[in-house]
Amino acid sequence: MIQRTFFVLLLGCFNTVFFDAQAQLKQWTLIWSEEFNYKGLPDLEKWSYELGHVRNQEQQYYTQNRLTNAQVKRGKLFITGRKGKYPNAAFDPGSTNWRTSEPYASYTSASISTQGLHAWTYGRIEVRAKLPKGKGLWPAIWMLGTDIDEVGWPFAGEIDIMEHVGKKPLEIHGTVHYPVGNEEEYLSNGGLHVQKGLARKFNVYAIEWSAEKIDFYVNDDLYHS
Repeated sequence: MIQRTFFVLLLGCFNTVFFDAQAQLKQWTLIWSEEFNYKGLPDLEKWSYELGHVRNQEQQYYTQNRLTNAQVKRGKLFITGRKGKYPNAAFDPGSTNWRTSEPYASYTSASISTQGLHAWTYGRIEVRAKLPKGKGLWPAIWMLGTDIDEVGWPFAGEIDIMEHVGKKPLEIHGTVHYPVGNEEEYLSNGGLHVQKGLARKFNVYAIEWSAEKIDFYVNDDLYHS
């Protein structure tokens, strides 16, 4: 059972984001929200950036404070992946590490999170989002334990509120990953939701998280616990 504090990461195209803490069963008290009712870069009092090549040997390079990859306008946050040559600040000549071995990246995007700024244990967490369309894309709304920098993955735990793989345009995944033993072994417990039009309209992706369980929703549809 996961009983720790988590922060939130966003990779995709989003509108309103808000987080509610549980008062009593099915009644909620709003404790934090982000409505994106401004223009320009994401609010640095609410969001921090990941930088560079971060995980899974993915090709995109996450940038910071770059409007072409993360911009707030018209009441929405737009996270945009772009193809184009971009310098790798961590380049190390002679390195064999995938993060540092190449001087340039071929793709850029943005990953913003509440790490170091805001985190929660239990409650309802929901994001209203429209997903990008196309093979090779991997938008996600997810949570990591606040001790991720100290203990690493999978020991900090992971809650995937929404994960979508572009080659399967009808599928939404909600998953928990957690460690077993002292090695980097882990187990996963997740569910699959199938829905049309994920790239055409906004949907609400949510979890309701208590000490006993985590329920996963798309709009009002409960698809996994």
